[in-house]
Amino acid sequence: MHFHDDSLFPENQEKLVIQAAPYGPEWLPGDADDLPLTMDEHVQAAVDCYNAGATVLHIHVRELDGKGSKRMSMFNELLGRLREAVPDMVLQIGGSISFAPEGEGGDAKWLAYDTRHLLAELTPAPDQVTIAINTSQMNIVEIMNDDDLQGTSIAKPDYYRAYRDMVVEAGPEFYLEHLKRLHANGIQPHFQLAHLAQLETVERLIRAGVYTGPLILNYVAIGGGFAGRHPADLVEFIRRVPDGAVLTIESSMRAVAPMNAVAIALGQHVRVGNEDNLWRAKGERMSSVAQVEQMVRISEALGREIATGADAKRIYKLGEYYADADETLARLGMVPNRRPGQRGFMLRDAQG
Repeated sequence: MHFHDDSLFPENQEKLVIQAAPYGPEWLPGDADDLPLTMDEHVQAAVDCYNAGATVLHIHVRELDGKGSKRMSMFNELLGRLREAVPDMVLQIGGSISFAPEGEGGDAKWLAYDTRHLLAELTPAPDQVTIAINTSQMNIVEIMNDDDLQGTSIAKPDYYRAYRDMVVEAGPEFYLEHLKRLHANGIQPHFQLAHLAQLETVERLIRAGVYTGPLILNYVAIGGGFAGRHPADLVEFIRRVPDGAVLTIESSMRAVAPMNAVAIALGQHVRVGNEDNLWRAKGERMSSVAQVEQMVRISEALGREIATGADAKRIYKLGEYYADADETLARLGMVPNRRPGQRGFMLRDAQG
């Protein structure tokens, strides 16, 4: 992204889209004060986050025993109820479905490709499904400390090891087919990227004409195979993202607020919720709603407006698709592909 002298002026920045993740699939009941359990509680969590200022909802579903659900019928039920309860929110299904361990000492891992492909068949369809690109370690506890995990199930040695050794399975066999199915069903992919190498893979998919649509991204700074919390890495990722992309910053635990404060100042978007963070300060719990409210306060203090639901859908360019690689590159503000025999560096207005 290019920054001009006036790019930090809030009146020149897009309105802030707040993405809420209030369903915490890695946690068990009691780990967080506001984990929804019943279907009514799932719906109420969405309503509360929307009323606080969130306009994008990152969705997982929990069974009554507290474990993440793998039943598509439950996702369909929740989506149907959310369309009624929060019609202005962008509904985004978490593409892992569930990665909670089955039992103490069990593995924490994403489901098989066939099961994850079923997310493209949900009814009613979500607006988005998150998608990982390239198989990667996802050790979510690597940069967490004892204070972060105090009083939670992940503090137990067996659960800790399960999350320490978790792997995101997302090779080409998966993402090529998944992108095709999402497109066929009018569902926008929301790319969850661990680092610059994955962003480069997405660019190659665009240049090859495999993906032809708006580029909606999360920069996932959780360590353990994903980006860490170094601000230089965050700024470099922002610099490398195309001008026409939409970028949300995602981090973990008490780093969420400072990382998001940087994101707000730089004109990017933010994600909060108990899936990412449980704490306001050391030893002080913080609900998903309170985290949304905190983002609203920070943004308003800087003079940046908060997006409405209609704004979020416009910013995300829901429903847009492009004809081919050339149009996609142009819409995203990227230099065109090199023509056969063409020498030199490419320019956006290259002719002839």
